[in-house]
Amino acid sequence: MLLPQLDDLLALRHQAQQIGLHTGQRVQTPLSGLYASVFRGQGMDFDEVREYRYGDEIRNIDWRVTARMRKPYLKIYREERERHVVLCVDTSAHMQFGTRGTFKSVQASYAAALLGWSANGHGDKVGGLLFGQPRALFFRPQRSQREFGRLLRQFTEEPKTGHDIVDLPQALTMLSRSTPTGALIFIIADLHQVSTEKLKKALTQIHQQHEVVLIHIVDPADYALPSIGQVNFNNPDNQKVTVNTGLKQGLQRYQQAWQLRQQGLEQLAHQLSVDLISIATNDEVHDSLLAGLRQRMRQEFAHR
Repeated sequence: MLLPQLDDLLALRHQAQQIGLHTGQRVQTPLSGLYASVFRGQGMDFDEVREYRYGDEIRNIDWRVTARMRKPYLKIYREERERHVVLCVDTSAHMQFGTRGTFKSVQASYAAALLGWSANGHGDKVGGLLFGQPRALFFRPQRSQREFGRLLRQFTEEPKTGHDIVDLPQALTMLSRSTPTGALIFIIADLHQVSTEKLKKALTQIHQQHEVVLIHIVDPADYALPSIGQVNFNNPDNQKVTVNTGLKQGLQRYQQAWQLRQQGLEQLAHQLSVDLISIATNDEVHDSLLAGLRQRMRQEFAHR
């Protein structure tokens, strides 16, 4: 499946967040709870104390009430303001690739849908910028689920091709001009399609204005080629590279080159204090996002 089905993207709303049928109160799933804990931790006023629920952020436990009641209770905060969340997603032709599970384009759309539904469920305004085609498509952040559905529908459309396409650095420049300062931007793409230097320059600029999270979409064949003879590639600088996959040395050099690019990406994310979450085409997207958000929480606790 090169492209996702709209019904599947809409159905992910129930995996990102659930509504309690008996009490009428929102029940936080693990992803929804982690989203709130990681990205909604600022700009809140104390509201009330309630009993702890699975998926709640443990750092908000009220230890005095917990000791008195002999079971965990949580401090609840009222959100002072909404936040602008922008899903910056690569929809170019090279995302229609996959040798395990599904295609990169499908995984990217699933990740965007899950994150977007989680943000929408917490009252944030959700928008998107779809790049990798001759004309980028910008969806202004809004609270409307109908408008978010329009964005999701675009993932089901065939990408337009051309010699001159809007790449990631250009897309980030557009976002810096069109998005209010302080937004949360998820960049969902195969980040190896951009040279490290170009990516560093673009991220450095936009990270000064916004909070950025990198969602790196990969396929196992990106780093472990099958033996299929000579294969021609274009590297991130658009230079042609030929790899003889029939030779063990050729496969090893290719894998080493990929690992070097991956190390460079990880070092760049660490240098800029930007979160990096990798999702493979044969991964369960929901589980990969959970693992990435939990890693961020652990890092936050380590620096306290």
